[in-house]
Amino acid sequence: MSGDTLAALAVALGASWASGLNPYAAVLVMGGAQMLGLVSLPHDLQVLGSPWVLAAGAVLFALNFLADKIPLVDSLNDVLHTFVRIPAGALLAFGAADQLGPEVATIAGLIGGTLAAGSHIAKTGTRALINSSPEPFSNIAASFTEDSLVIGGLILALAHPITFLCLLALFVGTLIWLLPKLVRLALMPFRRLARWRQEP
Repeated sequence: MSGDTLAALAVALGASWASGLNPYAAVLVMGGAQMLGLVSLPHDLQVLGSPWVLAAGAVLFALNFLADKIPLVDSLNDVLHTFVRIPAGALLAFGAADQLGPEVATIAGLIGGTLAAGSHIAKTGTRALINSSPEPFSNIAASFTEDSLVIGGLILALAHPITFLCLLALFVGTLIWLLPKLVRLALMPFRRLARWRQEP
């Protein structure tokens, strides 16, 4: 596998994984790096460096940043973002791999959507568990940690694709092992809502 193929694969999977946590941070990191000339993204993703795209990403990032720091609001935010993070992960993966051919791009899109769903479930389940504590500081710490992971992970994917892919494989293996527990945790807000509706 050539270096260019590995780089495209790392960008595709990195963008998908990051989108499951925070798609707006993913857009800002990759688009900012493209605009500053630090990297040359795959052709279909170079639009992320547009000032208009970056401005929209910055506004959405700011709104998500605030919602993500408030207990219970963050869980509602996660539920609503199910319809944003997973499709965004699939689209970014497709765009990153499109230069490798339509078949590879389609497969990348399918894998990207699945990977975004996995990191989204991990985030949602972890937040549901954290929200069982009444104090707000753990939510704030978790949110900053997730944003840092997205930024650091994407920088690693762009600069050192092989290292990133190895760490991503470790993440996927751990996620598969934890998936049943994370799904139960992710469903906790719905169970709480159902109980509240049943109370007189």
